[in-house]
Amino acid sequence: MSEDIYNWVNRSPYGQALGMTLAALCDDAATIYLPFNEANANPGNALHGGVAASASVTAAHALTRHVLGPDTGPWHTMDFQINYLAAAIGENISATAHLLRRGKEICFMALNVRTDDGKAIAQCSIAVRGRQGKDANDTPLAAGDDGKVDPGFMGDRIGTNPFIGGRGIATEFMRDGRVRLIMPWQDSNGDLDGGLHEGAALALLDTAGAMCSWSITGLGKFKASTPSIQAQILAPPPKSDLVAYGDVGFRDNEMFWNDIDVADAATGRLVARGTVLYRIFD
Repeated sequence: MSEDIYNWVNRSPYGQALGMTLAALCDDAATIYLPFNEANANPGNALHGGVAASASVTAAHALTRHVLGPDTGPWHTMDFQINYLAAAIGENISATAHLLRRGKEICFMALNVRTDDGKAIAQCSIAVRGRQGKDANDTPLAAGDDGKVDPGFMGDRIGTNPFIGGRGIATEFMRDGRVRLIMPWQDSNGDLDGGLHEGAALALLDTAGAMCSWSITGLGKFKASTPSIQAQILAPPPKSDLVAYGDVGFRDNEMFWNDIDVADAATGRLVARGTVLYRIFD
């Protein structure tokens, strides 16, 4: 097992904050193990979807770095798709990446997230790119919003979720299907490459999608879940505050298709974009 990859997983501040460890690594697979921790859970001890996404993208990066080699970075997730199949409630999980195809710069992988007893939690398709020493081009500017401040009914509540609060995520605007969330830089969201861990960026994107939906329904005796997330990380996330802009692109009686842009708060340039499918039902 490569010491560099082992250290990147096990000693990255974000990985340590979540409790991730590299359990296995070979030429065609990598596994991240994550024991249950209340700090990673929603109410009721259900694992936060951003944690499963983080474990998945970490496994995919570990395998890509191993297969392509240590000099092929910087790396970023070109395409990410996760479907959530069941809740992990007070349970340990493993995320295993399986190599489907290796190119010169890109590894295509299928991932499964399971509990210790084999229950399927999520299924993913991920493509990670190694930039072969090339600097990333400037990404487009996010469309942004008008800058109004109105955190809505979640302003005082969002940080009470242990995982969301642990990332430092706060609501700046939340009303009528639109949100703006901020995630200030903190060391516990970083990785050993010197920037923000992609898992933290995906957690922000995921949270923005949920808040878009709740801004429509308001609080109530509802049930809620995230069936799927599709995202692209356009370049390695910087060591910077991030801002997420979200908008409900479409909804029916219980499903919300939420379009999310995640940008560098200082420059306004896109870091990631995606769609969060969220469900709120009786």
